Amino acid sequence: MLLSKSCVYGLRASLYLASKRDGEFYSLKEISKELGISFHFLTKILQQLTADGLMESYKGPNGGVRLSQKGKDATLFDLVVAIDGLGLFTQCALGLPGCGSQEPCPLHESWMNTRGSIEHMLKRTSLIGIAREGKEKHFRLSAEGKFSWQ
Repeated sequence: MLLSKSCVYGLRASLYLASKRDGEFYSLKEISKELGISFHFLTKILQQLTADGLMESYKGPNGGVRLSQKGKDATLFDLVVAIDGLGLFTQCALGLPGCGSQEPCPLHESWMNTRGSIEHMLKRTSLIGIAREGKEKHFRLSAEGKFSWQ
């Protein structure tokens, strides 16, 4: 898998929030239950997205998280970088230090082209756009497929 489990869960939670009504906060327990993600693991991921300004949190009985304005305008690239960093787009596929055109690994050229395509796709795919497409096409966000788009 190219993306970490944290990143995959962060993308799913962000899509969940993008599919909901603007301005409302959603509890982490609700999101965790709907998406089948560990509450504690999800909390850490969403704290990271909040620290990066992609989400806002509100404490209290009616608290939770929602997408910030920056989060609403985010691309999938923004979310991936916020959680996993730029390593996917800069590091050697085999993890070799110093891999580059001067000292390439066996996968260097293929990986360079592939990661460029992945980066391009993530940069041109908006969170809100993919949430709308998910709603129109009834894509699933959970393993059970029980998720209902609003």
